[in-house]
Amino acid sequence: MSPQELLPLLPKKLEFEERIKRLCESASAACGDWDAVFIVDKLNQYYLTGTIQDGLFVLLPDGSHAYFVRRSIERARLECQVSDVYPMTSYREVKEHLAGRGSRPVQKVLLETEVVTYAMLERLKRHFALVEVLPVDRIMAKLRSQKSPYELAWIEESGRQHAYLLETIVPEVLFEGQNEADFVAELYARMVKLGYHGVSRFGMFQTTLVVGQVGFGENSIYPTCFDGPGGMKGLCPAVPIVGDRQRRLQKGDLVFVDIGYGVNGYHSDRTQVYMFGAQPAPELVAAHRRCRDVQSLVAGLLRPGNIPSEVYKTAMDSLEPSFLENFMGFGTRTVSFLGHGVGLQIDEYPVISKGFDEPFEEGMVMAVEPKKGLPGIGMVGVEDTYVVTPTGGRCITGGEKEIIVI
Repeated sequence: MSPQELLPLLPKKLEFEERIKRLCESASAACGDWDAVFIVDKLNQYYLTGTIQDGLFVLLPDGSHAYFVRRSIERARLECQVSDVYPMTSYREVKEHLAGRGSRPVQKVLLETEVVTYAMLERLKRHFALVEVLPVDRIMAKLRSQKSPYELAWIEESGRQHAYLLETIVPEVLFEGQNEADFVAELYARMVKLGYHGVSRFGMFQTTLVVGQVGFGENSIYPTCFDGPGGMKGLCPAVPIVGDRQRRLQKGDLVFVDIGYGVNGYHSDRTQVYMFGAQPAPELVAAHRRCRDVQSLVAGLLRPGNIPSEVYKTAMDSLEPSFLENFMGFGTRTVSFLGHGVGLQIDEYPVISKGFDEPFEEGMVMAVEPKKGLPGIGMVGVEDTYVVTPTGGRCITGGEKEIIVI
C-alpha cells in the first residue's frame, strides 16, 4: 500500500491532541507547577500542530493551547490540526490574548533553550514578566522518540524507498571519471523522483547537509565538522558538503554513501559502501564484516527495557583493542556513539552512548552505524534503521549488506 493510500487510514486530529496532552502531562511531571510552554522550533510546532510556520505555540497547564502565526496564517489554517489559530505580529498580542481568556500571568515558562536565541528571549521578557525559564527540549525529544503507528508507517515507507535507492539506483548512476559533486547532483534528482521529500533535517546546531556524506576513496575520511564517523571534502571551505568536483571516480575506489532519506517529513538513515571496478581486498572485507557483527549485536539488543548506555558498553567491550583504532571515525576524529534515534530529524533522542540511561521503548526508531576508517582507502562499515521490538531491532532499510561491487 502506498503512503497516499495509507494516509487517510491513519489518525490526524486525534493524533495531535494526544501529543499535546502528553506534553502537558510530561511538563507537569518534570517541572511541577508552571504557567506556560512556549514552542518556537518549527519542527516541534509541526509535531504539535501539523504545519510549519513562523509562529509560537502556547500550551497552558489546564491543557488548553493556541497557535499564534506571523506567516502564513492562511496556510496554517489550511493545514493546522488544532482549532485555535490566531494571527500575530508581536508577542504583545499573545499576552493580550492570554489575559483576555483569564489565564494567570506567565512567570514560569518552559522554552526550547537549545533553540531560543538571546534576542528572542529578550523580546519575550519585554511582554511577559518571566521569573523562571526551564528547558523543554528533553521533554519534547522524549515525546518525539515514541513513534505512533502513523509515524511508523511513514518511516517504514522511507526505509523501503531508501533500500531501493542504495541497492538499485546508486549502482546505475556511478561511472568512471564522474566527480563527487556530479554524482550527488544526479543522486538527489533520482531521490526526488523516487519520492524523497527533498531535505534531510538534523537537530545539531548549525548543521546543513545536502543528501548526506558521500566520498570517493580517501575523501570519506577527510576532516569534517559534522559529528559523525564519516568524512567529506565538499565543494570548498565555505561549503564543505555536497561533493568534491576535483575527485573523480576510478577503478578500485571505495565509494562511501551515508545519506538520510525521508517521506512526508519522516526519515530513515542508512549507509552503503561500494567497490568500483574491482574486488575489495581481504583486509577491507574483514573490517567491514566486523562492523556488521557490531551492528547485529546492537540490533539484537534494541528491545524495550534495555538501556542505551549499557548496549553501547556491551558493543564496545566486544571489540579487540586493535580494531578500536580508527573505529567510528579516523585518527583523532572519532565519535563516542554507535547509533541514534530517527524521526522528524535524522539525529534524534535517544543516542546509543554513555549517559543515555533511560530504557528503550517499543516503537522507538534507531539507526545503528558502526564504521571504521582505513588509511589511504576510506570508510567502511554499515548503517541501518531499526524499529525497537520485544525480539530486537527490526530492520526497515533492507540493509546489513556486504560491500556492493560495481
